[in-house]
Amino acid sequence: MFFFRENNTDLTFKPISLECAYLLILKDDLDGALKIFESLDSPRAQWGKALIGIIKGYTEIFPTYFAIRNFLEIDLDFLLKNNKIEYVEQMLGALEYFIEINQESYKFAARVMYENKLFNAAKKYLDKSKSVFYKDPELHFLYAKYFIDTHSYTYANFHIDECLKILPDYYPAKKLKSEILEYLV
Repeated sequence: MFFFRENNTDLTFKPISLECAYLLILKDDLDGALKIFESLDSPRAQWGKALIGIIKGYTEIFPTYFAIRNFLEIDLDFLLKNNKIEYVEQMLGALEYFIEINQESYKFAARVMYENKLFNAAKKYLDKSKSVFYKDPELHFLYAKYFIDTHSYTYANFHIDECLKILPDYYPAKKLKSEILEYLV
């Protein structure tokens, strides 16, 4: 499945485009993808240059705070859904560097793992994120969702309460709190 669409018969790309670069990544032509990223001037292309270096195992180009925030989850999910597990592993290995730039990096990885039902990996990155930035309401919201899925409702309740302590008016957390309370009855 390419770009998360079932019917891919109508796909056309300009030869020098971000889409073409990502297609080359899927075809394992990292040098070709890098050439395209280098010819483009955009935040996504800058991220793409760093991404190629990370996938290759060595980079001199490090992503910015905003590049990590904007593109890490998208590309991790993209590579995971396209069975580029070696590339995913390289990106996950780079998280220890990303965390120095953006303290939410582990949480981003956790969310991708959770959404792809890789619950053990999700928990691992939630725990790493907690040790870096405990007072992140979204982190505790994700924990609560994880613990609901693992039927650990007491832990889910604890984390949704932590979320609401930090951000009391967060509507999705209030809604999830009422769902958790139904499990605890």
